Amino acid sequence: YDDAMTGVKSEPDFVHLHLHSHYSLLDSTIQIPELTREVARMKMPAVALTDHGNLFGAFQFHRAAVAEGIRPVIGCEVYVAPDDHRRKAPVPGRRKPYDHLVLLGENDRVYRNLLRLVSAGYSEGFYHKPRISKSILAESSDGVIGLSACLSGEVARHVLGRDMDGARRAAEEYREILGPDDFYLEIQDHGMADEEFVRHGVAELATATGIPLVATNDCHFHKRQDTFAHRVLIGIGLNRTLEELEYNYNAEFYVKSPAEMYDLFSDYPGACERTAEIASRCHVLFDTETMHLPRYPVPQGHTLESFLGEKAREGLDVRLSRAGERRHPDQEYRNRLETELEIISKMGFPGYFLVVWDFIRHAKDIDIPVGPGRGSAAGSVVSYALGVTDIDPLEYDLLFERFLNPDRISMPDIDIDFCQRRREEVIDYVRQLYGSESVSQIATFNLLKARSAVRDVGRVMGLSFGDVDRIAKLLPEDFNITVEGAVEESPELKELVEGD
Repeated sequence: YDDAMTGVKSEPDFVHLHLHSHYSLLDSTIQIPELTREVARMKMPAVALTDHGNLFGAFQFHRAAVAEGIRPVIGCEVYVAPDDHRRKAPVPGRRKPYDHLVLLGENDRVYRNLLRLVSAGYSEGFYHKPRISKSILAESSDGVIGLSACLSGEVARHVLGRDMDGARRAAEEYREILGPDDFYLEIQDHGMADEEFVRHGVAELATATGIPLVATNDCHFHKRQDTFAHRVLIGIGLNRTLEELEYNYNAEFYVKSPAEMYDLFSDYPGACERTAEIASRCHVLFDTETMHLPRYPVPQGHTLESFLGEKAREGLDVRLSRAGERRHPDQEYRNRLETELEIISKMGFPGYFLVVWDFIRHAKDIDIPVGPGRGSAAGSVVSYALGVTDIDPLEYDLLFERFLNPDRISMPDIDIDFCQRRREEVIDYVRQLYGSESVSQIATFNLLKARSAVRDVGRVMGLSFGDVDRIAKLLPEDFNITVEGAVEESPELKELVEGD
């Protein structure tokens, strides 16, 4: 690390490989944009995101890291069941029915392995937490890098239990599953006595097995001064007041600088340097250009384009045959239809329209109420002809270009309302047609906005409901307002803050 030109010894690289964002729900106060800015400011070449049991933040994290010029390392701290992850029963002699393990993805193919593992945890292994098993890890282990995790990892659990033979068996089993160069023994130092004991035991294990050490900090908040806010967040998650809360963290669980990490682990040569070596192997890229559409099964002798054209022209004829006055002649509708079909084909979306047309047609055939259509799709004569929307776009001078514009290629977005009581039947139909692996529903994350944050924090701090309610009601009714902004906008709140 000596600069050959100046002779000045520069700080060697360090990369955080064990870090939780606010997608480790109600367990971390680290926000992704702030994290990537801070890592770039500290001149770290990369940073990992390893949220508990999920990859919810992976895309946002990747985009934010690349924008700051740092390498994103996509990972997850998974929960590993002691046997079959599908067995939902307490484990005799164990406080928890799982152990922690940190997994990192090397490339796009490996990222898909992580997706499979995490999905299996939720769809098959959910018991207290989304758990996987060593057997399905072995099936998707190619290129996955593993770290033995914190005090809740299997290796650390055996060391704490004075079972060094068990710790060695666990470490060697993970090395066998992941590969000889893809498993590392993790050491941490947050000033806890148990961690010190585990560090010594894991170091002995590294010498005995040849499995390398890697130094991590279990990051749950940005800075040391965020400890109290993190404690309150844990209270919100556990629905406990600060007096009732058993807080298992301390002020050391923050995003430390490389200098701080090298100082902490000076007795373990190579443990910090190895973090940068691991990060340099990871280069997941997200393909945001390719369209991934299910293949609609068109009848023999048809292409997607020809079948869409046939159904759209038939539907338009039905629409135009209905009695009633129209502002525009029939030929204008037909001309507009052909123009739209040409644009849809050129942009590669005939299959999309057929997929949507088909499940709406199916819903209507079995008498499930369907809404008339919302949003920019109402500007399409093709949508109107297919029965996807029921609003005549020419009658109301609606523009197709608001919906699809050949100069700005983006996925069409059709908002459809189905009867709430029977919408599951439509989803089941789509699953049967395209396979359950091709159909998903969107998860929504709620953010604690100013008023709800005040109410939750007040409850955790043990304030009376009346006091908290009075404070919350002083915040302006602006959905996007921050607490700081509310104090500036509300003189009564500002007076209360300054005087109490």
